[in-house]
Amino acid sequence: MKRFVLPAILAVVSSGSAAVPEQGQLDANATLFTVMAAINAAGYSADLSSPNNSPLRNQVRSEILGRNLACLPALKEFFEAHHKHGMDSDTAELSQYISFALSVKGPPDFAFAQRDVDIPPDVVPLKNLSPLLAVFYRQANIEDLWRRAQPAIDVEIARLHDAASQAVLEVTTYLRHVPSGIDHTHFQIYVEPLAAPNQIQARSYGYQFTVVATPAPQPRAFDIRHEYLHYLLDPLSTLEQETLDRKKILAEEAQRAPALDASFKEDFLLLTTESLIKAIEARLDHKPDGIQQALRQGYILAPFFAEELPIYEKQEQPMKSFYADMVKAIDLMREVKRLDSVEFDRQAPVAAAVRSPAPPPAPPLAGAAQTLDEAERLYSAAVAARGGDAANLEQPKKLYLDVLRQTDKQSVHAAAYYGLARIAALQKDPDTAEQLFQKTLEMQPEPQVKAWALVYLGRLSLAAGDSEEAARSFQEALKVDGAPDAARKAASEALQNHPKQ
Repeated sequence: MKRFVLPAILAVVSSGSAAVPEQGQLDANATLFTVMAAINAAGYSADLSSPNNSPLRNQVRSEILGRNLACLPALKEFFEAHHKHGMDSDTAELSQYISFALSVKGPPDFAFAQRDVDIPPDVVPLKNLSPLLAVFYRQANIEDLWRRAQPAIDVEIARLHDAASQAVLEVTTYLRHVPSGIDHTHFQIYVEPLAAPNQIQARSYGYQFTVVATPAPQPRAFDIRHEYLHYLLDPLSTLEQETLDRKKILAEEAQRAPALDASFKEDFLLLTTESLIKAIEARLDHKPDGIQQALRQGYILAPFFAEELPIYEKQEQPMKSFYADMVKAIDLMREVKRLDSVEFDRQAPVAAAVRSPAPPPAPPLAGAAQTLDEAERLYSAAVAARGGDAANLEQPKKLYLDVLRQTDKQSVHAAAYYGLARIAALQKDPDTAEQLFQKTLEMQPEPQVKAWALVYLGRLSLAAGDSEEAARSFQEALKVDGAPDAARKAASEALQNHPKQ
């Protein structure tokens, strides 16, 4: 397998020397590959017919689906339960699974690399994917698929190599950045051929800055350059936070910009960095009109930085040294006066890349919520492994019962009874299962739990030969506001296949 080092890291900049680079800065990732193989098999079909897809995507998808793996029903149910809806849903769906893949340690267990409190917020709903993915990895023999996919992956890496190298070199040269042997951070580009094409997504978790690129008609060098600018400039604004906090009153002006994303309105350091990046991009691309465009979008400091960059270019310091004096020179009165006459755009341009900077920590689960989460994890693992025997289900059953003792909250009780009911159904005890599903509905279940409980009751009625009662349950499931698509589909298909006699 070919693995590339971006040659820009070797560039001789201002000091005439450079650090030895780490291997594989432009690479593919087995964990990302596994996650994408899993969701493709589970129903992820964004831009599946696009000619820009890697042929590998359909090949892997077809091979896995052709095996009729025992774990796929549970995996499909999980995918449907976490399916995104609305505008930009395809991008949002891919985004959450990329975040998940970059947050876990990888095969064979896919355990989280962080403490619960440090798991990115968009990953928290996917926590129970880990045991499903571990079973999928074994049953689908992903290790062998990954090995056989290497020639196709190398083609995608080679297509991106020159453009990525040039983008990084351009930034390194302009900022006069010389990598140091004591740098703790790491910049990584992963190519992911199993995802929908024409995507660039970036994450900054801890000391790792990662860009994920999917197949595209032309390598998206501009977006890679943009993310490498963030990688080198984000830490500078953090170092000068005390100075920038004294300029933060300017953030009030940004609130007037309808097209500016909320993340920039809420984080002045991020807004400052993005404004500087817009100014640098205008210089590198020889497009001075880009400054006014950026200003109208709400990047309020782009004109200031555009005035400072020619001064930076004429002196010899690297940006790392020049930055502090530059941001100290921000004149509040002058900038407020400049912004008074700005008419901001009403609409943002189409987003080129999805960035997920270091997120605020998610609140940790505790008490009954934590117990319920663990019960669901163990239940999912048992179902994925087709382990409907008492040995596999005893522990989640115990935890569901513990939930009932740990809280009085009815919606949580409903989820626990729903778990116990599914276990009874797996253990071929339909009478107990029916009683527990009915008990679930007597509580205040969340829409997902309520809809699936009704679907299960309908199936139990069908098994008992009562098609009229079954139809009633399926019809009620379809009426649940907020029911997941998978539950609606199951109820609808059941009504079509088993009409009321």
